[in-house]
Amino acid sequence: MKIADIIIPPRIRKHMGDVEALAASIKTVGLLHPVVVDEKGNLIAGARRIAACKMLGRENVVAHVVKNLGEARRTLQAEGEENTCRLDFAPSEAVAYKRAMEPAVKAEAAERRKTTQGRPSKTRAKTAPVSAPKSRDVVAAATGKGRTTVSLAEKVVAAAEADPSLLPVVEKMDKTGNVAAAVREVKRAEHVAKLEDIKTKEVKAAIGQYDVLVIDPPWPMVKIERDERPNQSEMDYPTMTEPQLEALALPMVESCHVWLWTTHRFLPMAFHLLETWGLKYVCAFVWHKPGGFQPVGLPQYNCEFALYARKGTPKFVDTKALPVCFNAPRGKHSEKPQEFYETIRRVTAGRRLDMFSRRVIEGFDAWGLEA
Repeated sequence: MKIADIIIPPRIRKHMGDVEALAASIKTVGLLHPVVVDEKGNLIAGARRIAACKMLGRENVVAHVVKNLGEARRTLQAEGEENTCRLDFAPSEAVAYKRAMEPAVKAEAAERRKTTQGRPSKTRAKTAPVSAPKSRDVVAAATGKGRTTVSLAEKVVAAAEADPSLLPVVEKMDKTGNVAAAVREVKRAEHVAKLEDIKTKEVKAAIGQYDVLVIDPPWPMVKIERDERPNQSEMDYPTMTEPQLEALALPMVESCHVWLWTTHRFLPMAFHLLETWGLKYVCAFVWHKPGGFQPVGLPQYNCEFALYARKGTPKFVDTKALPVCFNAPRGKHSEKPQEFYETIRRVTAGRRLDMFSRRVIEGFDAWGLEA
């Protein structure tokens, strides 16, 4: 069959692999398997073989024309076995092979369901044809790669198809064979893109002034990069510098309750900010957490602080069961406990604002990039 008459779909053409190595193999031992096309000349399997033959200056190639889906699946499986012997599959090539295999496998499954519809269950069990293997199992066996590896590689390829800037990640994955590292790079890129999207949002000014403020600043911290989580971005949200925090205009009435959340590390900065904002420090609420980060050679940091300060002379509406220490479970990263907000709702009145809010809190307006 003339090579020029074969139609190569883009999904196959994008994953060609090391054609030079295959061309050298064909020149030495010949074309062991024909390329596979359907009755219209659409290529099903053999894009790399066609490219290799072109490289060798050949105009024709032996082609096998398939007339049914079962034959197509068996042919694709044979192609996988051939390539395993002749040239190791790169992860993205295994993905392309899986994608080519899936339509035939799914169509075969649909045909099997048609032949058994309407039959009694006992008859169905006796006469139903043996189930064909799933595409993921066929790909794993044919390419020598585990099902999980192929599945993860497919996520990397899909990410690069959606964002061409990630194509170097696919190339690196194919070169090194390290699929897990490629997945981490993709996740990191997606995370950075999310942060950049948050940073570009305009924060709407708070409408009016408030009687109660809860402030959970994005302190200028940096995550420690560990071996088990390399290539991660700095934080799960955009951070602010100390001068940026100092410049915040707090929408407070003349007499206002203020709680400023902080950790051990940023306690000195937190006290400085209260003074800069013109607030009078009163006491520290302590959230006792179940466990926490423990630096080498130091105690476990299993609490956080909500520094209570005032502008003017605000009054509590209830001071019963209002201890400065409380226990509450941990939530998501940087998420403050629901129990704290329930207490603040009970003991205060007026308009309440949750500054730098990352979720909707009943009884509080929300303000911040992620609100």
